[in-house]
Amino acid sequence: MGISLAEFCIRWFVTAVAVFVAAWIVPGITYSSFTGLALASLLLGMINALVRPVLLILCLPLILVTMGLFILVLNALLLWLVAGILPGSQFQVGGFWAAFWGGLVISMVSWILSAFFRGSDGHIYPLTHHTQIKQARGRTLN
Repeated sequence: MGISLAEFCIRWFVTAVAVFVAAWIVPGITYSSFTGLALASLLLGMINALVRPVLLILCLPLILVTMGLFILVLNALLLWLVAGILPGSQFQVGGFWAAFWGGLVISMVSWILSAFFRGSDGHIYPLTHHTQIKQARGRTLN
């Protein structure tokens, strides 16, 4: 069960906006061009889709002991990894704490933006999708 091209583009756009906001807010996160930003967001999305689930399972004891806060550390390490993989100065993260706060900002912005594209059935759509229109029942006050 794959995702459509439109869903992929929406997820990439949401991640790119979230990375842009993090670079704008968090000191220590920089990008040299919008190409660098697009590459960083694409790579971050791929790593989050492929590597993050494995890391979450491997780190489950730490996640449980810290009541989920270790997930923030994993997000920071993955963002830092993206900066290390991209060549040159296309995307840079200036240390663990910049990655930590950047990961937190990216998570929050992605969560907020994804709410605009998620339908009532949980799938992501290019526009808001409603399978049925529900009529409200009630009385009006005159």
